[in-house]
Amino acid sequence: MTLCPSSHLLPLSNSPSPPPMAASLTTSSAASRLLLLPSASARAPLHRLSAPHSTNTSLAASSSYAFSPLKCRRYSPLPPRAFSNQRASSMSTVAAASDPAQLKSAREDIKEILNSKFCHPILVRLGWHDAGTYNKSIEEWPRRGGANGSLRFEIELKHAANAGLVNALSLLQPIKEKYSGVTYADLFQLASATAIEEAGGPKIPMKYGRVDVSSAEECPEEGRLPGPPSPADHLREVFYRMGLNDKEIVALSGAHTLGRSRPDRSGCGQSWTAEWLKFDNSYFKDIKAQIDEDLLVLPTDAAIFEDPAFKVYAEKYAEDQDAFFKDYAEAHAKLSNLGAKFDPPEGIVLDGVQGEKFVAAKYSSGKD
Repeated sequence: MTLCPSSHLLPLSNSPSPPPMAASLTTSSAASRLLLLPSASARAPLHRLSAPHSTNTSLAASSSYAFSPLKCRRYSPLPPRAFSNQRASSMSTVAAASDPAQLKSAREDIKEILNSKFCHPILVRLGWHDAGTYNKSIEEWPRRGGANGSLRFEIELKHAANAGLVNALSLLQPIKEKYSGVTYADLFQLASATAIEEAGGPKIPMKYGRVDVSSAEECPEEGRLPGPPSPADHLREVFYRMGLNDKEIVALSGAHTLGRSRPDRSGCGQSWTAEWLKFDNSYFKDIKAQIDEDLLVLPTDAAIFEDPAFKVYAEKYAEDQDAFFKDYAEAHAKLSNLGAKFDPPEGIVLDGVQGEKFVAAKYSSGKD
């Protein structure tokens, strides 16, 4: 395995380089990733990029594209007209709540995009980065950050950790325009959870009804997302700030089973796993085995098997995929709720299952 010096936890994306119109909104700085994954320029041998498991028909079939194990389909993102200029009224309207029927329809449209663009990693990353700015020591919304749709504004898109996410926004903007009753905050989290599920991952106990911030002035300051190492301590510094614990850090790290790093965003160009569009526990198994030099291991990846507290969970997930799926689903749902303001307060449930209610005071207590 290759140990890459640049460290991130959030997934990078498999999106192509942005077109000229989007270039001004991205940065060549390498600090990008959370969850949760990266690009067609990866250095992993093409013969290793095999197709998802045959039972995962949502990834293998498309009316307009035939999946090939030899390459990831490229796409041309829509011009980021709504992101480079925030004067458009649709970008600054606060929706009190999302409409359940429109949420369900939007989810079906997201599935179509996933089936044709194979953009699961970058949509996971989008949701993680919108939620990942949450600071548990701040109770006031929206100053506390979190899942509030602020990532649609140019000032936040330009944060180094968000390099390339304009491509994800370009994919979702037509859906937002089609379903005006869905907030950006909900759309980002809906896309992230749907991408995990469609890649063969667990069902995420999501709820919706997140309220959007109304202006770029409400965006969080830069520096709240993971950046360069010091591996284990850095992971704890970032995720403890959000109110997440060691088990949740390791479970969320497992999302690196999806996607590849991009040289222009992380300094590396490889995948963490051979089947990088399939969600399973191979991330933990491959790091533990360390038998493939072509696969990527960042310092933060290595830390989950080196740090004693992290290693307990990493070893468990390498041996037990069901345990990983259970803990990952809970951690993803918790992350998606961080900092969000819900209207109605109890949120909107699409499938009869939801995670715990977000209470800022609980996350501000300093307790796991």
